[in-house]
Amino acid sequence: MKVKKQHRKKKYLHKLNRKRMNKKQRSTGTVPCEIIKEAWDHKKSSFKNLAEMGLANDPNKVIKIPNFKQEKLKQAKEIVSKGESGILETEEETSQIPIKKEVAEKLEKEAKAPRERRFKLPKGQVEFITYLLDKYGHDYKAMEKDKKNYYQETWKQLRAKIKTFMGIPEQYSEYLKVRGLLDKEEDEEELKKQAKALVMDD
Repeated sequence: MKVKKQHRKKKYLHKLNRKRMNKKQRSTGTVPCEIIKEAWDHKKSSFKNLAEMGLANDPNKVIKIPNFKQEKLKQAKEIVSKGESGILETEEETSQIPIKKEVAEKLEKEAKAPRERRFKLPKGQVEFITYLLDKYGHDYKAMEKDKKNYYQETWKQLRAKIKTFMGIPEQYSEYLKVRGLLDKEEDEEELKKQAKALVMDD
């Protein structure tokens, strides 16, 4: 006796937009990089697009981790057939030149370009550094003994913090402006003293 299959009655779901769902499934997603976005062909797959641009879809396949077993097998093959091994090597060496190679060049150029420094010290640290500078100037050994040095930082650590603070123009210029030191022409001896304090060693 055959078991009778029970077929569920097909229902039309009004809440689902099949056209939108299909588009969502087929889409490769939004490309955030403008250089890649310009060269992207929506008719081709993401793998083909990246291959044409000279970019890697999977970095593990492009930059392979050397395998000891595979290397030994390759060496054994070379010993067995010297003529064939040479053909294999030439086949491996020849790789397709990407059609849109300028995309990779543009990305490389953009990566090498100098970037704007966005690093900032937290408010609490700025307050502590400015307090030390106001009280001791550039006498780091006196700063070390201050009662507000809760973390018992050495004078070298405090000097490094002050160096980083002075290297952030946005925060340091604000500090100078508040203290009225920005417009004031500093004495050469004072500048020399500050520079000496910054490079001071044991």
